[in-house]
Amino acid sequence: MNLTNCTTEASTTVRPKTITEKMFICLTLVIITTLTMLLNSAVIVAICTTKKLHQPANYLICSLAVTDLLVAVLVMPLSIMYIVMDSWKLGYFVCEVWLSVDMTCCTCSILHLCVIALDRYWAITNAIEYARKRTAKRAGLMILTVWTISIFISMPPLFWRSHRQLSPPPSQCTIQHDHVIYTIYSTLGAFYIPLTLILILYYRIYHAAKSLYQKRGSSRHLSNRSTDSQNSFASCKLTQTFCVSDFSTSDPTTEFEKIHTSIRIPPFDNDLDHPGERQQISSTRERKAARILGLILGAFILSWLPFFIKELIVGLSIYSVSSEVADFLTWLGYVNSLINPLLYTSFNEDFKLAFKKLIRCREHT
Repeated sequence: MNLTNCTTEASTTVRPKTITEKMFICLTLVIITTLTMLLNSAVIVAICTTKKLHQPANYLICSLAVTDLLVAVLVMPLSIMYIVMDSWKLGYFVCEVWLSVDMTCCTCSILHLCVIALDRYWAITNAIEYARKRTAKRAGLMILTVWTISIFISMPPLFWRSHRQLSPPPSQCTIQHDHVIYTIYSTLGAFYIPLTLILILYYRIYHAAKSLYQKRGSSRHLSNRSTDSQNSFASCKLTQTFCVSDFSTSDPTTEFEKIHTSIRIPPFDNDLDHPGERQQISSTRERKAARILGLILGAFILSWLPFFIKELIVGLSIYSVSSEVADFLTWLGYVNSLINPLLYTSFNEDFKLAFKKLIRCREHT
């Protein structure tokens, strides 16, 4: 999201980059862009070609992958060109389009993380009722809402920017922070409000999962264990965040009645008669859930928080930064589009199988 203050850049003396530095920067950024394209494309193809992944929750992940792919295809390459050449060579119109697409897609990517967290929160805290409401139509409405909000956040500068053709063409393509109210509005809407909501939702998701694990661990009778395993399995399938390996179908001796034939009791639950063993497994699952949530939140915060802190302090004229720092923080945010497809699919066995199938198909062709 290229929101650097151009007046700040113009007033800062910058040493020209050497050929070696430009080649190193270009190679690094091209690798990041290529990986972002490949990983998000793999997620999209896996969801589209794997029937088992045709679920509303995965439609949100697919839409996130499409948004991140747009960042890699439409935003990153022009940013690489701009950084390496040290000036803008494509004229005023392309600059306007690029800035608008940059802001819209990056904001949309962040807001997708918000609706995914909201979807998972509803799924784990109200699993039975939400299972009926969780439809493709609902997912589509959530996606449409995200894009609408993103456009309303990113488009206002188009209405007050000068639209005259500049002669000579501009050598810089950045958005000036000449509207303090818009700076506050855009940073709050694009990051700080979504961040707050995500933190609250995942905090509640973790405590709901923790309660679920403890409830399972305290079960003493087979019927109770069966019910808890069934509810836990449903919640895990709905959230697609936890319990990736908590359930196994490898034990042929324990099976529910025919109505529950698709769900088997995990082998370790059948023999847990000691409270210490149950507590140990519950604690292990809680730590696993905490690690997964820590990775998701940590990656998001580390990627975007430095950029949006910079946006506020520059936009409010508190402090100025060099173009190198601004570019680094911008690309740190872009890297989130590379991390998202890894984090939101790596803990799901269905995605792993779909990716393995794609790799085998590539090897045969």
